Amino acid sequence: MSMSREQAAEVARLEAEAQAKAAKHVANMLARPDQLEKVHQLTWRVSRKKASVEAMLKTAMQSQLDGVRTGLNQLEKALLDISDIKSCMVDMEDALGGVGEYWDRLREVREENLRHSQLATAKENLKHIFTVPETVAKTELWIEEGKLLAAHQSLVDLENSRDDLLFELHRLGHNNTRDRDLLKEYFEAVNDLSSKLEKQLGFTLLRTFATVRKSPRELVTALRIIEREERSDEDCLAKQKQTGFLPPGRPKKWREVCMDKLGQSVEQKMEGNQLEGREENKMWLVRHLEVIRMLMLEDLRVAKHHLVTVFPPRYNIAQHCISLYHRVVATRLQDIIEEGLEGQEYVSLLQWVLNTYPGPELMGSTALGLEKNLIPPLLTDAAVKRLTSSYLGNMRDNYTSWMTNTIRQEKEDWCSDRDPDMDFDGFFHTSSPVIIYQMVDENLQVSNTISPELVYQVLLLCIEQVTKYGHMYKSAIQEYKASYFRERSSLSLFTRYMIAIINNCDRFEVLSQEMKSRWWKPGHHDNDGAGKFELLLKTFQEIRLESVNYLLDEAFLDIEAYFSDLLTAKWQTGSQAIDTICATLNDYFEDYQFLKPTNFELVISCAQNRVARKYITAMLQNNLLRRKITFTSQEERKSAAVKIRTEAAQCKSFFKDVAGDMADFDSPFDTVATLGEVLSSDDEMLSLE
Repeated sequence: MSMSREQAAEVARLEAEAQAKAAKHVANMLARPDQLEKVHQLTWRVSRKKASVEAMLKTAMQSQLDGVRTGLNQLEKALLDISDIKSCMVDMEDALGGVGEYWDRLREVREENLRHSQLATAKENLKHIFTVPETVAKTELWIEEGKLLAAHQSLVDLENSRDDLLFELHRLGHNNTRDRDLLKEYFEAVNDLSSKLEKQLGFTLLRTFATVRKSPRELVTALRIIEREERSDEDCLAKQKQTGFLPPGRPKKWREVCMDKLGQSVEQKMEGNQLEGREENKMWLVRHLEVIRMLMLEDLRVAKHHLVTVFPPRYNIAQHCISLYHRVVATRLQDIIEEGLEGQEYVSLLQWVLNTYPGPELMGSTALGLEKNLIPPLLTDAAVKRLTSSYLGNMRDNYTSWMTNTIRQEKEDWCSDRDPDMDFDGFFHTSSPVIIYQMVDENLQVSNTISPELVYQVLLLCIEQVTKYGHMYKSAIQEYKASYFRERSSLSLFTRYMIAIINNCDRFEVLSQEMKSRWWKPGHHDNDGAGKFELLLKTFQEIRLESVNYLLDEAFLDIEAYFSDLLTAKWQTGSQAIDTICATLNDYFEDYQFLKPTNFELVISCAQNRVARKYITAMLQNNLLRRKITFTSQEERKSAAVKIRTEAAQCKSFFKDVAGDMADFDSPFDTVATLGEVLSSDDEMLSLE
């Protein structure tokens, strides 16, 4: 077989490449002079390698040739077999050529055989046919007496007789509907018997959990009958595939029907154990869930320890009961949720779903022995999320109501003639901080019984709501202040209640920090929560500072006129304005003793700054009501400077007497004294204008 030009060119190319590689290989081996002495060894080694390769090629070729020889032998044998089969097929076709003639000639034999089969079937079932009414009556009696096995056997005999006769009619074709209808009508009572027995079995399965403890034999009997009917269903379906005939009422599917009855019994238990409604008892849901827990735990315990010994293994009855109860209880809870929950019912349901159900009180009970990771969640994550959202929404509404009532009570207290409450340290306060944080703590304690994640969500909600209360509180304080300054005689205890308000702000901050230290868990979205918490603290710090200013507004309203006398001709000739200002402030500061120390320090600091600011304003600014003094000589300026320094020292001393060393630190009156020094230091300075 000659090669094509392309193949010859490819072979030539390969030979040239091989020769080039061989030349290169030899050149590498003989590159050094000392390698020439090893030419004999290299030649011998190459010869052995060549012989080895040739041997391998011969072996491979021999193997290929043996395979080809074997294949040719098999093909030859197959050809002979095909020839034999073809010959046999021709003989069969010749032999079957006359079968059609025999088919027609044996028609009468076939018909006679069919009649013989029908008569044999009728003869065999003759005793059942004539005794159908009697057998039906006897079977009904057995069903009523609870003799279910005997009743079932009798029912089977009747059904077999009917089915055999109907099958023979089926074999005749589709022209026997009259006979078929006649037979069905005659055996109609058999269908009624089957329905009665099915109901009796269903009733037994409805009472499965009670029956297995009181009369397990009754349950075993029912299951035996169900299993027999299941096998009969399978046989009838298999026969239908072969013959096309399916007896009336098949398949009965009694196992499916009876297991549905078991499911109905569980549903009835779950729905029927609600003892009362919301109108009769506010704790109706708690009681309802507890009854569900008790019934479910007991029934699952019975399933694990009793039903598994009665039901066939393929029923996997223990797991079936667990799945059944899980589905029924989940559906029941969904119905309760859809009907609407109120108040603490959200808490009760969440606690039961997330803790009680998977916990040791129910599915995690040692009596059931279930692995924790195999206990499915009762509600989906989406359902739990919706329930939690509704719970938080309800809590938000409650906060709005509580805070509104608290603010209203605060306003009533502010306008009353009673002094504010006093704590053990003798400081004024009102009840609002404690009331608000009692609500907060109660909600956090309740959420802690549900889940840590819910605690964090409730904590954020509480922070938001207390911040919201701060804004409401601020608005109420502004209204209170405006009302007082419109008619000061209408609110006789304004000062004392402003002191209580300032102390309340401090109390809010302390309680907020206590809440954080108790309930804040690191790692739960700290950035978001920290920002909200800082806003809460800032809100009450701003309210405290604003309230301090309102408190001082009252005092400075009484001394405002005296600041107008400063740096005037009257002042130069001996005004006692600073004495009056200090005396008036001292009267007010006596009431300020009911402030907490930190708040008192803040008031003193603000008061110092305000007095100093007004003094400096009087030094540097004209107004329409008075003209600043104009100095005409160096002696007048020096005299005024001395008086300014004296009054600055007087104010500083006054505040130090009132507040101690705290008032002496970074005192603003040092600035007033410095300005007095400026007044006396420059001879060319004729006025402060």
